[in-house]
Amino acid sequence: MRHGRKVRKLGRTAAHRRALMRNLVQALFQHERIQTTLPKAKEASRQADRLVTFARSGTLAARRQVARFISDRKVLTKLFDEIAGRFADRAGGYTRIYRLGPREGDGAEMALLELVVREDTAKEKREKEKAKPKSSVGKAVRKRVAKAREKKGRGKEKS
Repeated sequence: MRHGRKVRKLGRTAAHRRALMRNLVQALFQHERIQTTLPKAKEASRQADRLVTFARSGTLAARRQVARFISDRKVLTKLFDEIAGRFADRAGGYTRIYRLGPREGDGAEMALLELVVREDTAKEKREKEKAKPKSSVGKAVRKRVAKAREKKGRGKEKS
């Protein structure tokens, strides 16, 4: 029986692995999309999801807990102010991994790790909603209902 197999060691010492994860997760929150190898992406995804869950609570204790892992103040502020707000109504699964195929040089399996709701996609959705005209189907339905009411004598009351 092999206990303790949850952590991917990635061929590094514990300190090196911790520094690597901190850098990867920090870059993910800063750029909202990073390209790395598949095992690193899977491990960074676990860490990032955990930190977003902390950030969603928004408490001082949570901020301090996350600050132990993320050293950059700007990234920490972005995580708590912007990113956590985007995931407020989501129960989990804040990151997505796309497999990109083997790397040219050594054949390592590459992956794209990104936040599920990124800033640019959230902005595009909001702009699309604003630019989108009111549904013409809704107007047509309202017109038909108004005509039907007039025929039945339930239209506008004459005073």
